[in-house]
Amino acid sequence: MNESESIRTMLGMPPRTIAVVGLSEDAAKPSHYVPAYLQQQGYRILPVNPSVETVLGEKSYASLTELVAAGHRPDVVNVFRLPKFIPDIVDEMLRLGLENLWVQLGIVNAEAAARAEAGGIHVVMDRCIMVEYRRLVMG
Repeated sequence: MNESESIRTMLGMPPRTIAVVGLSEDAAKPSHYVPAYLQQQGYRILPVNPSVETVLGEKSYASLTELVAAGHRPDVVNVFRLPKFIPDIVDEMLRLGLENLWVQLGIVNAEAAARAEAGGIHVVMDRCIMVEYRRLVMG
């Protein structure tokens, strides 16, 4: 699947579930207002941030493992973390059998992306999920 197909598949028709790794409480940060926008479009946002209890009206989980153990299987894992954290996120996704990784604009770890794809994970990297959603919807 090429990147354009991955984008269309991952954004699909709401409602879908997006785990957001690094979701911030700070409304001025992209790691808050991008997921907030997607939530307004009908997506269920599941925060993954060990330093936050709740955000956007949802309980925050310390890790993807904790999220899945609580009974949630996100359709997409959207990441707002530095490139050095991507390999561990990929490892966790591979262990959990999560299939779609979206790494936000400005965040690149080509080695982790290659390992994810080799493990069967669809990857979109260095693109803003909000921008791509708007482009899909508004044509």
